[in-house]
Amino acid sequence: ENHEPNNNLGNALDAQGALQGALATVGCPAILKTEELGYDGKGQAPLDNDAPETLDAAWSALANAPAVLEQRIAFEREISVVVARDMNGHSRAFVPVDNTHVGGILDVTLAPAALPLVLSREAERIAVTVADALEHVGVLCVELFVSPDGPLLLNEIAPRVHNSGHWTIEACETSQFTQHIRAVCGLPLGSSERRTNAAMKNLIGVEAAAWTEILQDPRAHLHLYGKSQARPGRKMGHITWLYGLD
Repeated sequence: ENHEPNNNLGNALDAQGALQGALATVGCPAILKTEELGYDGKGQAPLDNDAPETLDAAWSALANAPAVLEQRIAFEREISVVVARDMNGHSRAFVPVDNTHVGGILDVTLAPAALPLVLSREAERIAVTVADALEHVGVLCVELFVSPDGPLLLNEIAPRVHNSGHWTIEACETSQFTQHIRAVCGLPLGSSERRTNAAMKNLIGVEAAAWTEILQDPRAHLHLYGKSQARPGRKMGHITWLYGLD
């Protein structure tokens, strides 16, 4: 069972002395996260107890940067919804997708998510509601936790095209990138209809060096990002496979 932070239960902190008080409200286990520049598992320190040495180590791990304390919750898996919203408030959502992470970094996205229809529609409704509330123009991604016995829980908002939406390039009538350009340029949004099911695999670090072997698979749609250095944890490209509709 995975555990991740719940952004709805966060307390902003700007001094180590406030951490103990925040833990009294949020409880343990929790995660201390930097307010800025946190992504792919970076800028996070887990707190499994409130012992002084644990708190000191967590704060030091974040280099004493302003932080947010968030409760950790149990969940079955993470899904995400990419939605495009234009200048007139019209929205088009892509189907929810299942996301699997390795080391805090997105590894595989499966489209569509294995959800009952009622939850799939609820996920899309939440994404559109968030975009409307922010009066967002362009593409926005909403990440959600599927809880074992409760409602969908909003985890994170990314106000941009998103890694979990890369599958739309080959699998949808209009990709997330085209939707974004249409939205910000005042053009009509395209159809977000899914033409096929898809699986997207990120190429992290040296995984991209196997691109010639990857192309031995005639069904692999390979995208390399042209980054010069393959550092550990760095997204160097992705592969998408299409495998028909349900």
